Amino acid sequence: MSGNTFGTLFAVTNFGESHGPAIGCVIDGCPPGLALAEADIQPDLDRRRPGTSRHVTQRNEADRVEILSGVYEGKTTGTPIGLLIRNTDQRSRDYGEVVSKFRPGHADYVYLQKYGLRDPRGGGRASARLTAPMVGAGAVAKKWLREAFGVEFRACMQQVGEIAIPFESWEHVPNNPFFAPVADVAHLEAYMDALRKAGDSCGARLRVCATGMPAGLGQPLFDKLDADIAWAMMGINAVKGVEIGAGFASVAQRGTVHGDSLTPRGFASNNAGGVLGGISSGQDLEVSVAIKPTSSIISPRDTIDLQGAPTQVVTKGRHDPCVGLRAAPIAEAMLALVVMDHALRHRAQCGDVDAPLAPIASSFL
Repeated sequence: MSGNTFGTLFAVTNFGESHGPAIGCVIDGCPPGLALAEADIQPDLDRRRPGTSRHVTQRNEADRVEILSGVYEGKTTGTPIGLLIRNTDQRSRDYGEVVSKFRPGHADYVYLQKYGLRDPRGGGRASARLTAPMVGAGAVAKKWLREAFGVEFRACMQQVGEIAIPFESWEHVPNNPFFAPVADVAHLEAYMDALRKAGDSCGARLRVCATGMPAGLGQPLFDKLDADIAWAMMGINAVKGVEIGAGFASVAQRGTVHGDSLTPRGFASNNAGGVLGGISSGQDLEVSVAIKPTSSIISPRDTIDLQGAPTQVVTKGRHDPCVGLRAAPIAEAMLALVVMDHALRHRAQCGDVDAPLAPIASSFL
């Protein structure tokens, strides 16, 4: 395995480079008969695409998806689905300085150590642009899961840099460029403007969840649902931490608090994040991810060149001062891909076996 394919039964092979002619993926294992068109995929790509506000990279990519195969007369055939997204606004000249220098915090150095050569244009395969095909594949998974089980996926910003964002309502998330669940984002606008003016970057924390989950998805011991979720989230560019449910807050909780009591009306809490023993409980999946600051910034930083000599590097071009600002649809997609894969694996193993108990819905919001 070369690290470019995600999933077991619903397998997504990602291809392309940031400044190549196109990027895309091949989805293998999608069940036949799903009504599917570009219009089902494009909305999620539009939410992720660059140039949507002054706070993200101004690279102007339409990210128009093309379905090349696997769909006939509007329905999936069960054969591989090819998705293509053409690159139209590359500026490779912006990366002239990093041809011979390494950006601190970037994959430049390790790609050269591993392969003996690297594509410095936009980071090549290490670019966050390669998340676009995964968002496309995630849209297909979302549609199947919505129709099969009623599962829905959504994500929001919890923190930008030092600024924690309280949760007000999901209805605010699509109405601002931060995917923030608050009505007033003026303070976030000012923070990002100052950050860009300073030539610096910051990290972010996102919440992503799945509602309407069926119980019983996941495998013991080494293919646990939460383990695969963590693996998927860590596969997103710049993610450095993942929490399921209460996460690290579990350390300070007592067992009398952390264990989610069951009642005839449902679970009393969701510290487990919707997974018990690696298997979904029927509660909402609750995941948080920590995203590091962008490595490509215009402030000079100490580094070395290809000969190992000390120097400084300045990254020109168009970059997100906070890559987390466009990560919400990416996190949703990766969570959907995990749930989709486990749904198909559960169906393959258990077939039509009836669960001994009806799924217990969460009794809290």
